[in-house]
Amino acid sequence: NGAILENYVVSEIIKSYVHNAKTPNIYYYRDKDKKEIDVIIEKNDKLYPIEIKKSANPNNREVQKYFVIDKASLNRGNGGIICMCEEPVPIDNDNCLIPSNLI
Repeated sequence: NGAILENYVVSEIIKSYVHNAKTPNIYYYRDKDKKEIDVIIEKNDKLYPIEIKKSANPNNREVQKYFVIDKASLNRGNGGIICMCEEPVPIDNDNCLIPSNLI
């Protein structure tokens, strides 16, 4: 079921760009150490990392791996975890839990 949610979220992100006549610059990241980021959106010269979790209360430590994109030539923007929570919840100053029903 987690893979279905990931597919749904990515397709909704792509559709939102296409419906606004824009080209989505979205990426998946995985390195040799198996650090993985489900979605990275490139917009306005920034990279926005997103994890997708089926849980309503995912482990907030998931955002700690976002540091891997700090090596990129673009700055990192705010990130988050899209999940089954009921309302947006801050994780820290740069990241938050995002309800899947908002996308």
